[in-house]
Amino acid sequence: MQVKVKNPRKQRKRLYNAPAHIRHKLMAAPLTKELAEKQGVKTLPVRKGDTIHIQRGDNKGFEGKVSRVDLKSYRIYVEGLTREKVDGTNIFLPIHPSKVMIKNLSLNDKKRKAVIERKKPLEKTTAPKPTQKPILTIKAKPKPKIFVTEEVEESTKSVIKKAPATKKTAESKPSAKPRTPKKTGEDNKFG
Repeated sequence: MQVKVKNPRKQRKRLYNAPAHIRHKLMAAPLTKELAEKQGVKTLPVRKGDTIHIQRGDNKGFEGKVSRVDLKSYRIYVEGLTREKVDGTNIFLPIHPSKVMIKNLSLNDKKRKAVIERKKPLEKTTAPKPTQKPILTIKAKPKPKIFVTEEVEESTKSVIKKAPATKKTAESKPSAKPRTPKKTGEDNKFG
């Protein structure tokens, strides 16, 4: 399982250095609504022989059969979608699979049929739903109530006076190293 990263540099590195089995998954395209309902799958990797419909770009609306799939450059080539080079030769236009929709599947391959069967969602059974247990609630202890009376005795109102802070003398401190005076330029040998 691959770890998802947000850094674009790492995303591009993973795209360009991806192994073949991951490249194959990145070549997936959505199926049309009718085909998706029929097959029970929403997306499948594009293969040679599939009929596709271009959804975006300059060739929007073009339909054709896939003649080649290039896993290295993540592009597909469609029959009939070509352009002429300066020297007069015709070349296929490369299209990214995210820009197309699959209209018809080529089901010649047993493995592709197995992929479709594997990707189909499991049919829901009518099993009874498990009942949820009630959430355990913790009650806080009630705070003690404090009653304030207005009658306060004069003896309790007395204010405690603090003694003024006294300066600490050297005698009261624990004995420490005596300070040495700073060296002046005359006392310093090097300078």
